[in-house]
Amino acid sequence: MQTFLRSLGRAGQFAGLALPALAILLELQHAISLGQMLVMLVASVCCFWIGRIVEGLADR
Repeated sequence: MQTFLRSLGRAGQFAGLALPALAILLELQHAISLGQMLVMLVASVCCFWIGRIVEGLADR
């Protein structure tokens, strides 16, 4: 269970790091608006921190 939580947390952190790049690319292609890009950026910060918390809980 500990390794699963650690892997899940790490995956959340990687998703949090990948989403800003995706958001910028989509906005540059005019596929999403600036507001939607900002929402994706906030979601990526939340995803990263939740992943970090889950990974930290796995180490307890």
